[in-house]
Amino acid sequence: MEPSSSPIGMKMDDSQPKLIQNWHKNGECPLGTIPIRRTQNHDLRRTFPFRRQGGQHYYPFGQAPGAHEYAFVTETGSTYYGAHAAFNVWNPKTEANEFSLSQIWVMSDKTILNSIEAGWMVYPAMYLDNQTRFFIFWTGDNYQSTGCYDLTCPGFVQTSHKFALGSTIKPVSTYNGKIFAISMLIYKDNNTGNWWLQVQDVVFGYWPGSIFTGLADSATIVSWGGEIINLGSAQHHTTTQMGSGHFPFEGYGKSSFFNSLKVIDDSNTQQDPASLQPYVTNSACYDLQIGENTSSDAGTYFLYGGPGYSAECP
Repeated sequence: MEPSSSPIGMKMDDSQPKLIQNWHKNGECPLGTIPIRRTQNHDLRRTFPFRRQGGQHYYPFGQAPGAHEYAFVTETGSTYYGAHAAFNVWNPKTEANEFSLSQIWVMSDKTILNSIEAGWMVYPAMYLDNQTRFFIFWTGDNYQSTGCYDLTCPGFVQTSHKFALGSTIKPVSTYNGKIFAISMLIYKDNNTGNWWLQVQDVVFGYWPGSIFTGLADSATIVSWGGEIINLGSAQHHTTTQMGSGHFPFEGYGKSSFFNSLKVIDDSNTQQDPASLQPYVTNSACYDLQIGENTSSDAGTYFLYGGPGYSAECP
């Protein structure tokens, strides 16, 4: 399957190195099939205590952030039919029972919160290693009983044979060295009601509109940024890093970034965000700075992230 249309004026950045997953060294799945990460016995035994719960990820809804900490920007005030960004990939240090991720959220709060999410993450409790992995997530009822990561429940329909959800991705960026960024686009096909995901130049698959309530129509919130879990298990703030593990003031090549931020309007046309609102849980631990570069494709961008525990982040 392919979407019946794509957003007007949207150009995915093909100047970046191609996304590589470890299994690619053994070839590629044939057309008409998809790669699926092998289910191990430990996948069936363990539970995930930090599966997003009760809208905790979005503090302006009135929920305290709890163990979740964030540095993200949000666009609200209209109806949206998709979102785009390019953001660089890192391998942040992550404590054993915590995660660190960077992603796009496309959400609706018309009735009960619906959310579509995609990005990269390090999550040792789920993947049993500290490698960076490509992931998706969705919920149709405010993170209560519907939805899941990757393909661990019915919902997302993968159509591409090129990438495996939950598998490691390479290359990753290095501090003050080579930077690797990926482009992601989530958009609604108004003819079918499906929400499609495109990664780099690959149309990856879709979330059926039928699994949602509010998102069956449109989104009301778009967010971009980072999230971590802070358990404070050593009686102080976690050492789990967000993004590159460095603060925005260190600048490009050292801090993490999101650029080329776009939203899709009701005419299926890409637009610059009109009124980005930053949200940072604790700026002494992880921070965010918004900027704009009209002379390049970077457009509206922000730098974000941080190291976690330090003298300033006790």
